[in-house]
Amino acid sequence: MRMGITGHRGLSTKTERQVRALLAEVIRDQDPNGLVAVSCIADGPDAWFAEMILQLGGSLEVVVPAQEYRSGLPENHHATYDALLREAVETHSTGLVESDSNAHMAGSEILVGLVDVLLAVWDGQPARGYGGTADVVAYAHETGVPVRVIWPAGATRD
Repeated sequence: MRMGITGHRGLSTKTERQVRALLAEVIRDQDPNGLVAVSCIADGPDAWFAEMILQLGGSLEVVVPAQEYRSGLPENHHATYDALLREAVETHSTGLVESDSNAHMAGSEILVGLVDVLLAVWDGQPARGYGGTADVVAYAHETGVPVRVIWPAGATRD
């Protein structure tokens, strides 16, 4: 089973705890043999999911949206990003340099094309900018990739 992840970053501590618990429920019964997480490993759900799959005994493939992607992530996430990237059995790249919304969407399109199911940590609202979670969900629907939305009841985004 190849599972991809997309989701909102910058969640509150309470929402983070709830999302982590929901992600754990989704993967708890998965057979780690042949289980692959596909992620851009950004801070938040991308990294949490990748870490969970690795802890379960699955493997990780990373999509790098742009050469400058890492530098656009929060500095306090760089060590986690680097550690997860080292764990990847395969990396996929868009070939783009600048880490902008076009690169992020291009990376997400590659990710969607690699998975059997897309997990979306999504509040159901429109994207706040091109390439946001809602756009990735729409792309998955357009291409026939099943989407499983993960969002805690009553949670809101800042």
